[in-house]
Amino acid sequence: MVETVTVWFDSSCPLCQREISLMRRLDRRGAIRFVDACDPRASCPIDRGEILARFHAEENGRLLSGAAAFAAMWRAIPVLRPLGIAAGWKPVTPLFDMAYRGFLRVRPRLQRLFR
Repeated sequence: MVETVTVWFDSSCPLCQREISLMRRLDRRGAIRFVDACDPRASCPIDRGEILARFHAEENGRLLSGAAAFAAMWRAIPVLRPLGIAAGWKPVTPLFDMAYRGFLRVRPRLQRLFR
C-alpha cells in the first residue's frame, strides 16, 4: 500500500503551478494528493491564508510546512526520495529551512517575472 502525502498549493502562483505540474508528472505512483488551496471548496487543516503564504504538506498524520513539507513531497516520489531523505536529516534541515526562507523573500519578485 502506498502512503499518501497531501500537498496544499497556491494555484494562483505561477511558480507553484510549474512546481506542482512537475511533481504531478513525477508522481507516477499517485502517492501525492494535491489540493488547490485557492479553491474555496478545498479543505485546509489551518487558516487558508497561512496555507497560501507558506508551503504545507501532511505526511503520516503530521502537518509540515516550508522545507519540511517539500522534503515530505520529495520522499513520496522515488526519483526525488534521496533529496527528501537528505532534507529531513536533522544536521542539514536548518540549511533547507534557511534556503526556503530566502526563497520566500524573493518569491513576490519571481511571481511577477513569471506572470
